[in-house]
Amino acid sequence: MTNDPLSRRERQILDILYAKGVASVADVQESLPDPPSYSAVRALLRILEEKGHARHEARGQRYVYLPMVPRESARNSALSRIVTTFFDGSAAQAAAALVDSGTLSDEDLNKLSSLIERARKEGR
Repeated sequence: MTNDPLSRRERQILDILYAKGVASVADVQESLPDPPSYSAVRALLRILEEKGHARHEARGQRYVYLPMVPRESARNSALSRIVTTFFDGSAAQAAAALVDSGTLSDEDLNKLSSLIERARKEGR
């Protein structure tokens, strides 16, 4: 996979592929907000293939597209880029921003607390 940044549309399409697991051009097009033409979606899928984010398979008379990287790997890579870009590489600053945002439920906070405690016990 290359380090080429993804456009907004490319990210939207990749999100659709992750959500569906496998999708045709028509599936992707109907899932996009304010969808572009069929040929534009096909071109964007080809770009995602060239960047190493997606691949296609022939199924019957049509191609279907799948993400190339497991969702967790893609999530970890994206999170790493966000931490580097917006938080000067500090995971603590990123976590603090999440906590300070007020969007975490008590359940989320308890889970984070448990994960932190486990990481301490494991020496991470």
